[in-house]
Amino acid sequence: MALTLHRNREGDLAPLAAMLPPEEIPLMNPNAKVPFDEMEWHRKWLGELDDVSYYLRDDAGRDVGFFALRVGIGPEVRHLTYVYLSEEARGGAASELTERVEQAARDLGALALTLKVELDNAPALNAYLSAGYQELSRRQGTATMRLDLEDERTG
Repeated sequence: MALTLHRNREGDLAPLAAMLPPEEIPLMNPNAKVPFDEMEWHRKWLGELDDVSYYLRDDAGRDVGFFALRVGIGPEVRHLTYVYLSEEARGGAASELTERVEQAARDLGALALTLKVELDNAPALNAYLSAGYQELSRRQGTATMRLDLEDERTG
């Protein structure tokens, strides 16, 4: 499945609400209300000025994934958060997802990406390790990871 990247310039969360089953909201964001509350997400989870969110679309143009990039420690670092792939897009799409995330981060001028992943989420943890992310630490059931992005102009 080829996934295309679409920056969510309008901050429209209706497609995310439509693709995200209520039982999966806590997996994406353990602190968010169930059912999905668009105003809460705008206010609490994606409300920072520098937050940028994206949709991933399949070959048919359907929204099948979502992620956000926040400013990390320093403006050249972006922190990946709120990653979601719909069930039909899972299984084999991990490398494509990580490539699209890296592309988006580079487009924002990032030199590095960081993320946190639950240790019991083996498919995600393995996908990030396979994509070259390094594990920095493990705390309270979560791994913190980092990927240095190669500068495509020099790289």
